[in-house]
Amino acid sequence: MSKVAEQAIIESVAPDYWEQACAQLMKQDRILKKVIPKHGPGFLMTRGDPFTTLARAIVGQQISVAAAQSVWNKVLMTLKKKVNPQNILALSIEDLRTAGLSGRKVEYIRDLAQHFDSGRLHANQWQGMEDEDIIKELCAIRGIGRWTAEMFLIFNMVRPDILPLDDAGLIKAISLNYFSGEPVSRHEAREVAANWAPWRTVATWYMWRSIDPAPVEY
Repeated sequence: MSKVAEQAIIESVAPDYWEQACAQLMKQDRILKKVIPKHGPGFLMTRGDPFTTLARAIVGQQISVAAAQSVWNKVLMTLKKKVNPQNILALSIEDLRTAGLSGRKVEYIRDLAQHFDSGRLHANQWQGMEDEDIIKELCAIRGIGRWTAEMFLIFNMVRPDILPLDDAGLIKAISLNYFSGEPVSRHEAREVAANWAPWRTVATWYMWRSIDPAPVEY
């Protein structure tokens, strides 16, 4: 693919703030000045479907990106239909367990489907809500904690300034890139990320890419 074609894809698909964010981050941060060019062109991808994004985030809890993708592929093979709350609820508990979900994750993903199916969630209102208000609403659902809610804000709503300090991959990347692999506390990670505002989502995405070149998706 030519550079012109690559740039056309970025301009047509990337979040509208992506180019500005990358430029500012490279000016503000000596590490990102090296990391961003190394892993470009690329950008945060979203499917735009709230249920699928949250379901994938639940699947990905406490396992690697590769393991999460493997389990999700098995869920899709088991489902054989569009991913939506009704079709997930139509699967048996045993079907979901066979796909590789733990008993607890089966409970969580079914509870999520029931929340959407019953209309208890008002996803159509989230676009106008503040980040912390959306996190609070999502955390009221079983199995969704702050990390999962933040993954939703990043991968579904493409909010520009999310810092998921509970994400092991982000902490590992900060350790390797900024502290020569030494252990990093949440406080130290937050201090590093203060230099990334107001584009902490973009910086986080590049931190993930620095330790796993395959783009992270939910």
